[in-house]
Amino acid sequence: MTLLLMLCALWVHAQKIDADLLRIKQRMDSVQHFSAMVTLNLDVPFIQMPTKNAEVNYQHGSGMKFASKDFVMLPKRGLDFSMNELFKHPFITVDRGTITRGGKMLKVINLIPTDGKSDLVMAVLYMDTKARHLVESEINTRKDGSYTLQMQYQPGQTLPQNVEAAFAIERLKIPLNFMGKDTKIDRKKMRSMETKTGKIKMQFRYRDVKLG
Repeated sequence: MTLLLMLCALWVHAQKIDADLLRIKQRMDSVQHFSAMVTLNLDVPFIQMPTKNAEVNYQHGSGMKFASKDFVMLPKRGLDFSMNELFKHPFITVDRGTITRGGKMLKVINLIPTDGKSDLVMAVLYMDTKARHLVESEINTRKDGSYTLQMQYQPGQTLPQNVEAAFAIERLKIPLNFMGKDTKIDRKKMRSMETKTGKIKMQFRYRDVKLG
């Protein structure tokens, strides 16, 4: 009986959507459009690829779209920091307390979808509630594995200047034969690695931001 009461209490507590998350969502929703040039640096143990450049365009409700004249290796999921995917389906949140990182107190919550149509299994979100920023997210999906995003902001800015995405390499289905002459691949090292993970480090230079 005691266990049942505890579970019921947790469920009731989880029904309320976290107010701090809603404030951050409201701030992100104020961004109607932006375009930016982005510098991408790939960090994969067995791939040496020079710095690449791309253009990104964002329209509220449609997510971020990357375009480049050069070959750029991007994961299917994990680069969109607009939070569109997180709020696409109904969800509940669970407060997991606070942690300190980089001298900042961050609030940690779990976001759990309540709709079976969602590909999202669960997200762990780290929020700077004072600055109203989402600074890190750990996303677990059914089809595209897991990935994390870390974001750094300039003071007073709504959009992050630096974003680091970590992801599982095997989810990329890398076309190794079409990565360009400027890219070197250590196939022996690639085959010997049990866990193939990588990172993409991105620096954004915004040129057209429209707030609603």
